[in-house]
Amino acid sequence: MDAQSITTKERLAIPRQQMPSQNPEMRSHNFREVNLGYTAELAQREAQRCLQCKNPACVKGCPVNIKIDKFIKLIADGDFAGAARKIKEDNVLPAVCGRVCPQEDQCEKECVLTKKYTSVAIGNLERFAADYERETGNVELPTVAAPTGKKVAVIGSGPAGLSCANDLVQLGHAVTVFEALHELGGVLMYGIPQFRLPKEIVQAEIEGMKKLGVNFITNAVAGRSITVDELLEEEKFDAIFIGVGAGLPWFMGIPGENLLGVYSANEFLTRVNLMKSYQFPDNDTPVFNCKGKSVAVFGGGNTAMDAVRTAKRLGAEHAYIVYRRSEAEMPARIEEVHHAREEGIEFLMLMNPLEFIGNEAQWLTGATCLRMELGEPDDSGRRRPVPIKDSEFILPIDMAVISIGNGSNPLIKQTTPDIDVSKRDTIVVDITTMATSKENVYAGGDIVTGGATVILAMGAGRTAAAAIHAKMMGTAVVS
Repeated sequence: MDAQSITTKERLAIPRQQMPSQNPEMRSHNFREVNLGYTAELAQREAQRCLQCKNPACVKGCPVNIKIDKFIKLIADGDFAGAARKIKEDNVLPAVCGRVCPQEDQCEKECVLTKKYTSVAIGNLERFAADYERETGNVELPTVAAPTGKKVAVIGSGPAGLSCANDLVQLGHAVTVFEALHELGGVLMYGIPQFRLPKEIVQAEIEGMKKLGVNFITNAVAGRSITVDELLEEEKFDAIFIGVGAGLPWFMGIPGENLLGVYSANEFLTRVNLMKSYQFPDNDTPVFNCKGKSVAVFGGGNTAMDAVRTAKRLGAEHAYIVYRRSEAEMPARIEEVHHAREEGIEFLMLMNPLEFIGNEAQWLTGATCLRMELGEPDDSGRRRPVPIKDSEFILPIDMAVISIGNGSNPLIKQTTPDIDVSKRDTIVVDITTMATSKENVYAGGDIVTGGATVILAMGAGRTAAAAIHAKMMGTAVVS
């Protein structure tokens, strides 16, 4: 069917094209990517569903305002490389965002087709275009402006930092990114499993930034090996962007959390993802031996899904999600919950742990849990879990992963007291510029918002980059 001649009625008759994926039985035992990506035929067919609205609401639903209608039309017309270039005008990490962004709550939610049909699979099409560009080697680097003589330090190589650095280097500034860990990519590398976001994809995106001229320094812990004041005063950076994320794990404050076999989701996923402990002893960072064991992950978000699906792949006989509300209140993406169920994850809803129990050797053996029921909605809009009297029981488990959220990285606050922080210890910024209370210092991403999405962090990085450029060059911010 010719994309140019197709009628609206014909477009509406095309069903949403399903993403091919690995067989659940096979993928639950390996760390290869679950979703296999569209073929060219599937991508064009899906792109033909787009109505090419005159005022596309989907663009407004995207935190970085990708020209969604335009890149989809290019796919429909068969210009896949052109589609990738169009996306990259606004998004430096399309292969990443196409895989991990919650499009169903952002761009796809605004698609006009949702009124009577299913939305265009914007995320799947974004992934297809980015993968086509990378796999064919048809990558065109953007033009970099003449050097301005200005230096900018970016602290953190997660999505906020990478987005900010990318925009600034293209504007002609000398950009240095400081990363605390030994691998670049921040949460994209240590927090999201290989089966959802292959590490080589993140690395390929970063290699492109290196070619543009971004300088990366690893094993540099801001607030310890170097401070914000030192970067400004001794290293003579003209501006700093702080994108250190929210990497301080929260625990539940119940007895037994110090037992052996109790992890935070951060530690568990970092050991497995970044340090490849699933290949122990070939890689010398061990992780709990899950084979034949019972593992419970406490929480209901995407990180909890990542952790429990990882435990299943490490050989857990029983891999539980324990959540104090019902499935309807879970914040995890629908796709992740669906994939988890297919892989044999067991969902224990309306349960809350009271205490972890251990043996004489201080190894975890179980959790005392309380059954819950739902009451009235709380401040989050979700129904509040209410304990059911005398409903305690013991859940036998060998390992527990706590995945109830994260606090802000504390090192910047400790060493730069003149940067204002909120009651939650997030950095306070002017949201129009991402400027902090300290002159020439900006911040964005989870260190400002608390735990959020990759694309929201990228949007903050872009906003900050525009403001930093305007401040250094003495011009007005161009929106």
